[in-house]
Amino acid sequence: MFVTFEGPEGAGKSTALRAVAAGLRATGRRVVETREPGSGEVGKAIRAILLHGGDLEPRAELLLFLADRAQHVAEIVRPALARGEIVLCDRHADSTFVYQGVARGLDPTFVKAGNAFATGGIVPDLTVLFDLPAEVGLARLQNPDRMDALPLSFHQRVRQGFLDLADGEPGRFRLLDATQGPQEVAERALAIVQGTLAP
Repeated sequence: MFVTFEGPEGAGKSTALRAVAAGLRATGRRVVETREPGSGEVGKAIRAILLHGGDLEPRAELLLFLADRAQHVAEIVRPALARGEIVLCDRHADSTFVYQGVARGLDPTFVKAGNAFATGGIVPDLTVLFDLPAEVGLARLQNPDRMDALPLSFHQRVRQGFLDLADGEPGRFRLLDATQGPQEVAERALAIVQGTLAP
């Protein structure tokens, strides 16, 4: 099963993902924790450029995210799914569509096609959308990176983009109120994931 955790900055996805993985392992499930960008050696190098590399032309930014995704799916996601493991991924194709296609204003048709090419057609079985107002999430950040430092209006477009995606695919998305405390958010995320797993 392929599960992605999506949402605006500061929503608590990474913290919740670790707690969900621990909760699933406690019940005997085999789990892989991963993220985009930044998993694997290639991913680490691309992440450093994307988050700390200074100004990037938006089209170059998009192509770097897609390159990371193609390597990540081939190296980590697809093999883990073939082994029958649960893959929990912090950000995936939806983030690229929202950040680069919606908030950056790049051609959404091209972004969708690029995602499909990079993933080889893999689509998450479940996407947990951690939702909260952009200003609340940004205020939580301890060490803002290049993307975090973009204007509030950008992050507001990101939030709305995610909500629009969730409205369009209610079968895949589960909305989670990320304004709650970390423990409550993690517990809710675990309940959502467990509720979709086969017994």
